[in-house]
Amino acid sequence: MMITVTQNAANHIQNFLTKRGKGEGIRLGVKTSGCSGMAYTLEFVDEILPEDLVFEGHGVKVFVDPKSHVYLDGTELDYTKEGLQEGFKFANPNVKDECGCGESFHV
Repeated sequence: MMITVTQNAANHIQNFLTKRGKGEGIRLGVKTSGCSGMAYTLEFVDEILPEDLVFEGHGVKVFVDPKSHVYLDGTELDYTKEGLQEGFKFANPNVKDECGCGESFHV
């Protein structure tokens, strides 16, 4: 039962938090969306909730609510740059299918 963060992702998260000037880390979650059913959500965390699961890697904290954790368990969060495209990338072993545009997934 774990969420991991690569060094690249941790560097970008830390840079975002530094520029922002505050924050405990980021919250990773899922929401109902897209053509395959679910989409990832990322947001800054200023206040830790009692039910939050906390994962640390390379000096940053990732917070996950228990309902989202069911779908995210084992996920690796990375930050990649491919040509002109850059952003967070999710390696989620629970994903059974993704939509063609890559915006949503199904478990």
